[in-house]
Amino acid sequence: MKYTPASIASRSLPATRVYGIAAACLVAGLIAGYALRAWHAPAPAPRAAAVSSALAAPGAGHVHTLEEMKQVADKQAAPLVEKLKADPDNSGLLVQVGGIYHAAHQFSAAAAYFSRAAQADPSNVAIRSKLAASLYRGGDADGAIAQLNQALHYAPTDANSLFNLGLIRWQGKHDTQGALSAWQELLKLNPGLSPDRKSTVQHLIAEVKAGASGEAAAERNVHP
Repeated sequence: MKYTPASIASRSLPATRVYGIAAACLVAGLIAGYALRAWHAPAPAPRAAAVSSALAAPGAGHVHTLEEMKQVADKQAAPLVEKLKADPDNSGLLVQVGGIYHAAHQFSAAAAYFSRAAQADPSNVAIRSKLAASLYRGGDADGAIAQLNQALHYAPTDANSLFNLGLIRWQGKHDTQGALSAWQELLKLNPGLSPDRKSTVQHLIAEVKAGASGEAAAERNVHP
C-alpha cells in the first residue's frame, strides 16, 4: 500500500477522514510493515507470512483469539528460538522471531526480541523502527518515540524515522507541535525527497496546523 498525495490532498476533507488517513499510514507502515522504510508496507517476511497463512479462518466469521494466535506464533518461532540458544546475539534470527510475534499481535514478545536485536546491532535503524512499531502497538508510545529518537541519533537525517516520529507524536501523544517539528525537520534535512513523499508530508503538516488553529479558535470562543 502506497500513500499518494491525492489521498490527503484536499483541505475540504472532514476531520474524521483526515485522522483516518493518518491512522491508515500507521497501519500500513508502523503496524503491518513495522516501519515506513520506503513509505509503503514492504512484503511480509516469509515466516511472518506463514503466521498469517496458518491463521486463515477455518470458516466464515471465525475470529481468532490472541491465545490461538500466540500458539501459532510459538510453533512458527520454535525452530528459530532453538537456533538462538547456540547464537543468542544473532540479530537476524532475533528479528525473524520478533516479526513472527508481531504478525500474531503478540507485541510484548515481539518487542522483547527486537530489543535484543537492537542491543546486538545498536546502530541498525531498521531494527529500531521495528522495535518502535511493536512498542507502539503494545501501548508504549513513549518507548516507541525513544527508539525513533535513538535511531535518529545514529542517522539524524533518516526521513522514515522522522516521518514515523511525527505520526506517533500526533496519533499516540496528541502532540501536534512535536509532530510538526519532526515533519518540518524531515523536509529541512531531506531536500532531495521525492515529490510524492514531500507532498504527503506537506499535506499532513497543513492538516495538523489547520486542526490546531481550529482548536485555538474554539478555545477563544469559550474564553473571550
